[in-house]
Amino acid sequence: MTDYNNIPGFEEEESTIDFKYYFVKYARLWPLYLISILLSLTAAYLYHRYTVEKYEVTGSIMIKDTSSPEVKILDRSNIFSTPTNLENDILVLTSKTLAAEALEKVRFDVSYYASTNIKEIELYEKTPIRVHVDWRHPQPISDFIELTMTGPETFSLKPVTIGLLGYFSSSVDPVSQSGLMGEGYTFGDTLSTSGARFLIEKVQGMKVGERVVFVIHNPAYQIEYYSKAIGVKPQRNYGSVLQVSLVTKVVEKGRDYINALMVAFIEHDLKEKNLISENTLQFIEDQLYVVEDSLRLAEERMLDFKVDNMMLDVPSEYGGVLTKIQAMEVRLQELEFELGYYKSLEEYLQKKSVDYSEVLAPSLVGISDGLLNSMTESLMELSMERRRLLTVVNTNHPDVEKLDDQIGRLRANIFENINNLVANTEKKIKEAEGRLREFDAEFSRLPKAESNYTNIYREYKLRENLYNYLLEKRAEVGIARASNISDNSVVDYARKGSLIHPQKLKNYGLSLALGLLIPLGIVIFIDLMNGRIMDQIQLKSSIHLPLLGTIGFSEKKTNMLVAEYPKSMASESFRSLRSALFYLASEKRCKKILVTSSVSGEGKTFISLNLAAAMAMSGKRTCVLGMDLRKPRIAEYVGLSNKKGLSSYLVGKASQEEIVHETSYENLYFVPSGPIPPNPAELLLKPQLETLLKALEQEFEVIILDTPPMALVSETMDLLRFSDVNLYVVRQDYTQKKYLLMINDLEENKQIKNFYTIFNGIKAGGGMYDFGGYNYGYGYNYSYMQKGKYAGSYYDEEDRDPQPWWLRLRNRFRV
Repeated sequence: MTDYNNIPGFEEEESTIDFKYYFVKYARLWPLYLISILLSLTAAYLYHRYTVEKYEVTGSIMIKDTSSPEVKILDRSNIFSTPTNLENDILVLTSKTLAAEALEKVRFDVSYYASTNIKEIELYEKTPIRVHVDWRHPQPISDFIELTMTGPETFSLKPVTIGLLGYFSSSVDPVSQSGLMGEGYTFGDTLSTSGARFLIEKVQGMKVGERVVFVIHNPAYQIEYYSKAIGVKPQRNYGSVLQVSLVTKVVEKGRDYINALMVAFIEHDLKEKNLISENTLQFIEDQLYVVEDSLRLAEERMLDFKVDNMMLDVPSEYGGVLTKIQAMEVRLQELEFELGYYKSLEEYLQKKSVDYSEVLAPSLVGISDGLLNSMTESLMELSMERRRLLTVVNTNHPDVEKLDDQIGRLRANIFENINNLVANTEKKIKEAEGRLREFDAEFSRLPKAESNYTNIYREYKLRENLYNYLLEKRAEVGIARASNISDNSVVDYARKGSLIHPQKLKNYGLSLALGLLIPLGIVIFIDLMNGRIMDQIQLKSSIHLPLLGTIGFSEKKTNMLVAEYPKSMASESFRSLRSALFYLASEKRCKKILVTSSVSGEGKTFISLNLAAAMAMSGKRTCVLGMDLRKPRIAEYVGLSNKKGLSSYLVGKASQEEIVHETSYENLYFVPSGPIPPNPAELLLKPQLETLLKALEQEFEVIILDTPPMALVSETMDLLRFSDVNLYVVRQDYTQKKYLLMINDLEENKQIKNFYTIFNGIKAGGGMYDFGGYNYGYGYNYSYMQKGKYAGSYYDEEDRDPQPWWLRLRNRFRV
């Protein structure tokens, strides 16, 4: 016997991934992918059509350095720090206090929408109406109201209940219950009910029937929303420019708020700077009020003295002494003023613990001590920075604690400087008082009347000089306040926004990818979950037996296909199989071919009958033995009686001549299975079977044994001793891969030999290995198909019955 392992072409090939196979296998489903991609792109288009766009609007503001060199010298921890505390400014920009100031500059208390069922469209600047809300009265907060033009100057109101905007309405509408809804309203009139009070103004022309939806917002909610919605971050890692951004549905609305916020931030900074000037002005005004009264009294006394003593002027010879006395008194008054300021400053610092924003700088009251003036200004700047920081964080925040530490060290330095200044000033006062006593002693030698007049005049000039001094300082502080500018400035105002949602290009790309990958993934998943043999590549990877032939699927309503339709495609497949079998066991005069399969329904009887017909048509006397005694089919397929057959012969109830039937086809004979016995396995073990086969060998050249499935019964293994060639039938889209495990184990354990695979029932478009439209087998049998047909309609297939459209579609998309 010939061993298939010695036949060229049957060697085991190295297992590699055939990418072209998988590409061809899945690429033929391109209509499915195309439909999926179109649906996915349509879904993306509809998503963009009904989704409200969101834009990011940005502006930028520069934060300048306001810290003095003295602070850095006195605070060693701050020498190498960044020039500006951007974190604090970021907290201020995102604070609710600044959001409230910004919202006062814009009109966001009412929003206006186009009445549409497609998507939310906010009108903002394009609104044809303007609602003026009286916030001293309760309002219908967050309720959507639709205004409909009923005449040139009249309108009606009703709650929104349909369309996308209706989704935001509450289930129980408080607006409709407040008596506000109705008709006959006129533009310009105040609408007042128990739950609403506002005026609607028409700012653009509207047609009768045109509708606009508006909603009144809660101011507290607006402040909360915008303080959280704003985004602030440094524009560069080491710069002092902050980028202020806002995500909004309306670019113009976001632009106006960003610009208002930056302006409010600058005004807030300027207000903090002017606080020092305002405190100084208040101090000067209080001093002027006191000095003005004393000056008026001194002036009246001097006038009365002149009238009573008929004196118009002091003699010129005494003017030198008087001038010295006046100059010394002015100097003494200045020193006492400085001493009073030092003591009041010391008392103020002792009373206050951390907040020193209201302290007066020495330079503002005419004290020119440079060190004290610098430290005091630094103390005020740190205090204002701390107060501004406390608007957004609590006292336990690390930045606040750091500022408290800086203020404490600076306060201690100021106390030390004040003590030195107080000691020096008191010493200067004592020296000035001694000089003044010397000038008074000299002046006492003057006549009494003139001396009295000089005392009154001296007091008047003293009050006058102090009053003029305070007036001069008030003018200086006023000029300084008027010339104050913020340390911060706007770099770029917000102008236009960039679309961030939906990202159309990205979404279309994602839809294209999903439209392709989802059906491909489903197809691959179905293919992986499919346990049936679908093509020759899967068959080759699942079974260890060589493939001898492929049999195409036949739509003919007959089992004797080769005999009745000899020019069909499937008949040619059997001729190719016949040619391959001629080379196997060629030394045998009578070749016995056993046909089996894994389970019932794989076409082993169909293969046996048509292979026998092909052998008979080649001139070889052929006999088919129905050895499937459990489920006989041969007699039914060829139209013979099954009353007497192989089982009858084996039990001695029929002779050989009675069970061998000649057919109407030349050289073709059949032995039916006969009645179903109770013990088919034991029956096939009887020696009469071997006697029958030896007798048939003398009469026939080819004997085909149609046996039961190997995976279901044990008889086939017993019959292998009689066969020369064994054909194992595998049916496309029917045979499970797990069924082949048994035949593989038998082959690996050398329990079987001379086994070959027949791939049966191949359908066009069913996952076959297609290279340029041609399918091929692996054994000696090659069958060429193009688009599901043999090339050029060479064979008789024109009269085949057409398949239903749904069956053709299923075959097209079968994996």
